[in-house]
Amino acid sequence: MKKIKTAIIGTGFMGKVHTENVRRLGNVEVAAVVGSRPETAQKFADTNYIPFATANLKDVLDNKEIAAVHICTPNVDHCPMALAAIDAGKAVLCEKPLTMTSDEARQLVAAAKARNAVNCVQHNLRYYPVVQQMRQMIAHGDLGEILVVQGTYSQDWLLYDTDWNWRLDAKFNGKLRVMGDIGSHWMDMIQHLTGLAITEVCADLMIFHKTRKKPKGSVETFSGKKLAPSDYESFPINTEDFGMVMLHMGERARGAFTVSQMSAGSKNHFAFEIFGTKAGVAWNQEQPDTLWIGHRNEPNETVLKDASLFYPEAAGFADLPGGHSEGYDDSHKQIFKRFYAKVADASAPVDYPTFEDGLRGMILLEKVSESSDKRAWVKV
Repeated sequence: MKKIKTAIIGTGFMGKVHTENVRRLGNVEVAAVVGSRPETAQKFADTNYIPFATANLKDVLDNKEIAAVHICTPNVDHCPMALAAIDAGKAVLCEKPLTMTSDEARQLVAAAKARNAVNCVQHNLRYYPVVQQMRQMIAHGDLGEILVVQGTYSQDWLLYDTDWNWRLDAKFNGKLRVMGDIGSHWMDMIQHLTGLAITEVCADLMIFHKTRKKPKGSVETFSGKKLAPSDYESFPINTEDFGMVMLHMGERARGAFTVSQMSAGSKNHFAFEIFGTKAGVAWNQEQPDTLWIGHRNEPNETVLKDASLFYPEAAGFADLPGGHSEGYDDSHKQIFKRFYAKVADASAPVDYPTFEDGLRGMILLEKVSESSDKRAWVKV
């Protein structure tokens, strides 16, 4: 079978994650990488054994052998790069949040539809096997009618005013930072699992560090913790460090969640609880193979991942048997597997989040921002 050739756009943390996990599919070759500078791209290519490196996106888009691109750049580049890739006839997989604004997201949805382009927004966190089992439990009525959803996505990598990342600068990230970066995951996940749309939000956003110390050189995501005082310059901050949202879902369900990049000890604490009229479930990404099931009139359960005991619709999201952990890297592999099945065969099902989901996410983020500004409930 001929391998599908793809290109990675972006050489940071997510560029590495995408490169490593798309290679696990076996039928996809990382044929090129695009970096912000020639030397950055070449260093990434040398480290990751990629045959072609460039700082010019056009070099990749003009290559007819390259069928797809992964956009792993700052948010400001997502829309123009994705539009250019679609126009060049490429399949496009883009990191979240999809764009800087909902108007940009609508442009991408329209362009992809007009060119019949395979498109995906990288909500990989849907694809943990235990999470998919929860989805099937809800779909099969095991929880009854959903009444309550609650949870958090908390990290600590921007706790200090000396912590820095491009996301802190609104011109690269957009108006919302922690909500856009990880709140987008929480809202996408809870709707994906329950099948209920978020219909109304009431939000409060907070900037704890009004000024931060920006490194004089570049810093990769989740790194840069050991710089000296002379390595920084002062930078005013206008994107939030923390956010909390109350929400309505469907006709009756209610919920609330928080997001934070300043919660000491929380490395990647993505957690949610879903309660219905029959039972409840809970999950935490830092313990990805564990599912808690709550009951009213019988003992609660703690279930470890074992696809052979899952609903058939969930079992296909696990590639390893029970007792063999599947975590963050595997969630990327699972979404890539489904995306590239569509690239290889146009008749394959769309079993992954698309630009339509990304547009929905951008609308929600703008409603969260509007709610916080107005100090009021806002309909979606």
